[in-house]
Amino acid sequence: MPIAAEKLVFYPGGSIRSVEWRREVRAPVLARAGNRCEGTPQHPSCRAENGKPHPDTGSIVVLTVAHMDQDVVDHSDKNLRALCQRCHNHWDQVPRTRNAIRTRARKRGVGTLDLFCEEVR
Repeated sequence: MPIAAEKLVFYPGGSIRSVEWRREVRAPVLARAGNRCEGTPQHPSCRAENGKPHPDTGSIVVLTVAHMDQDVVDHSDKNLRALCQRCHNHWDQVPRTRNAIRTRARKRGVGTLDLFCEEVR
C-alpha cells in the first residue's frame, strides 16, 4: 500500500528508501526471515524467496516489510514481517478498501447521496 506523505515522518530517515530504514528495520526483518516471505494467516505457508520467481504466481518476488497491525509508528519486531507482493496485497486488502471508501466519500462531498450507504438521513 502506498504510504501517505504525512505518515513518512514515522519511518527512520523519513522514507522507506532511506539508509536508516533499510539498515535499522528492513535488513534485520529480512535476515530474520531468511530472505523469504514469512506468510500471513491467509497464506501461512508462503516461503517465496526474494529475487526468485514466486512458486504460485511466477512473478519475481520483491520482499517488503509489512506492519501487521497497520500501525506505522510500531516498528517492533513482533509487528513487522517480510512479505512477498501477493501476501502483502492480500494482507492490506481490507484497510485499502476502507481507505478507498473514505477517499471516494470525501471527494463526493458532504450531502451527496451514497447509493450503498446503510442508512439515509
